[in-house]
Amino acid sequence: MTSTTDTMPAALRAAIHPALATALARQGYDKLTPVQTSVLEGDAAESDLLVSAQTGSGKTVAFGLAIASTLLGEARRFERAGKPLGLIIAPTRELALQVQRELTWLYADAGIVTASCVGGMDMRTERRNLDHGAHLVVGTPGRLKDHIMRNSLDLSELRTVVLDEADEMLDMGFREDLEFILAATPEERRTLMFSATVPKAIAQLAKTYQRDAVRLSATSANERHADIDYQMVVAQSHERESAIINTLLYFDSLGAIVFCHTREAVKHLTTQLHERGFTVVALSGELSQSERTNALQSMRDGRARVCVATDVAARGIDLPNLDLVIHADVPSKPDTLLHRSGRTGRAGRKGVCVLIVPVRRYAAAERVLDMANVKATTRGAPTAAEIDTKNREQILQAAVSAPMPDEAEAEFVAELLAHISPEQLAAAYLRQQYQSRPAPEDLTVTPLPARNGRPRERGSDAAVFTANNKPRREREGMSGSAWFTLSVGRNERADPKWLLPLICKAGNIKRDDVGSIKIGDRETRFEISAKQATEFAAQIARNGSGENGITIKSDHGGPSRDEVPSARPPRQDSKPKFKVRSERGEKLDYNPLAPKATEWVPKPPRAPEAKAGKEAWPKKPKAKDGVSYPPKKAFSKDARRDDKGRGAVKSAKGPAPKR
Repeated sequence: MTSTTDTMPAALRAAIHPALATALARQGYDKLTPVQTSVLEGDAAESDLLVSAQTGSGKTVAFGLAIASTLLGEARRFERAGKPLGLIIAPTRELALQVQRELTWLYADAGIVTASCVGGMDMRTERRNLDHGAHLVVGTPGRLKDHIMRNSLDLSELRTVVLDEADEMLDMGFREDLEFILAATPEERRTLMFSATVPKAIAQLAKTYQRDAVRLSATSANERHADIDYQMVVAQSHERESAIINTLLYFDSLGAIVFCHTREAVKHLTTQLHERGFTVVALSGELSQSERTNALQSMRDGRARVCVATDVAARGIDLPNLDLVIHADVPSKPDTLLHRSGRTGRAGRKGVCVLIVPVRRYAAAERVLDMANVKATTRGAPTAAEIDTKNREQILQAAVSAPMPDEAEAEFVAELLAHISPEQLAAAYLRQQYQSRPAPEDLTVTPLPARNGRPRERGSDAAVFTANNKPRREREGMSGSAWFTLSVGRNERADPKWLLPLICKAGNIKRDDVGSIKIGDRETRFEISAKQATEFAAQIARNGSGENGITIKSDHGGPSRDEVPSARPPRQDSKPKFKVRSERGEKLDYNPLAPKATEWVPKPPRAPEAKAGKEAWPKKPKAKDGVSYPPKKAFSKDARRDDKGRGAVKSAKGPAPKR
């Protein structure tokens, strides 16, 4: 086998530690990725590093190559394991264990001993492994901090620290844990930070804990999506699961991962796919570590072909033959989109990323793709006919490429042909193939929205709802439309979700014949297409709205589709906001459109009058000899209120009764 270093420049070949070159060749590395090359060149070979590179670019092997000279020096093998020489910190359990596996084979010829410290595992087992000694420790921030506080992890001889997916660890709230761990390491250590992006928080962390770090950016923004084919599959909201099923059947991937936002969504979709015949596993934070490990192992050895996961699998997870990523929920952030999609198209392999986009979420999906600098093709969900065509091609290709029967099979093949015809044998084979494949779902044909335009919403949002009296967009076929009024509004909690079915039922029309729905405080106005307006008016005249307490009438004053007022005119029937007074003091309604007719004149003060049947209270005289008028009623200090609040009562000598 030709060594991977044979085709490299001499300077780069010399930078790779001899103990690692054989392992790279054994794994089939014929060339290094850009990030792996950059960490070995120039000043980066012995300096602190701050590296940004796309997910799936081979960062694990990159920092494995970068720290080899720091860990081994000139030696080809490690001495007996004692206190750790290297520490790798990763954000999740799965990523930490994956890093441990990668570095184990990379340093196998050097006799490395590794230990893991991750949450969800038995801490006593981890402590015994640390007591026995380890050259390299890989762990998550929380568990590493626990071991340091319990004095089971001694970092006094540490030579290098690597922070993998540093931006993700800060996003997950591990900043304090990272600062605690780094403070427990020697000051002369070498520190490497690997991150998909370098936000301000990462730059600040690097400035605090690194010395003259070399900044590396291995991949440009335009190159990071070259190996991934992005597609947007537009479907109705109620057919989202069916679109996922048909997408899985259409691409027929050996390994696929479906991302959902929540754990409940993962459980529900896993159940649905299992019932339809898919070999599927779930991966979410609520599962135990053993369950998560078994799920990933099932994907690696081929027992499962579909993994439904939350974002716990969006970082660092590398599964073989994973060439399809499906976003069951539209990502809300571009970073989420990129990290999820990065599970495929890794290390030069091609992959497909599909976003299942409900029609009403099309504009949001466009914005996320634009912010992520990703170009995607838009298509409808694969239909049953398209899936059947691909199935036929695959079945035919498998039959044509099948080898001729060997000696052990020839006798039984002849016996089969003696009992049944070739047509029967082919039919039996065809039925067996179809029975092993889940059946596709029947989907509604959805018109594709225009690029960078608002989609036409279906279902409960078929009518365009506007809250500011301005149509959100023009509708085809609404020229010359007629307006009608419903006797319910915002005060009655009117909502297009139940108004639209009511309108369609009352007028015996389809949803496409309803235009804008404008909900006011006390009434709702809506438009009907010109071709159905006359019949709609006749229908409601005969049958009404069909709902008690709700009336529908024609509204001839509604705005036309050709000329929409730019501002709402002042309401003439509204209550006056305030009153003015005439010269004689009476109140007048304020009309904002009328010219100012008079100025406000205050009323003259009222003369003091005695109340009927009572004398006017005389002015209070000045106090004389310390006595005010009228004199205060004398109240004995011995008088107390009883405990039931029935007024003052004279108490006997002694203390007041307790309340």
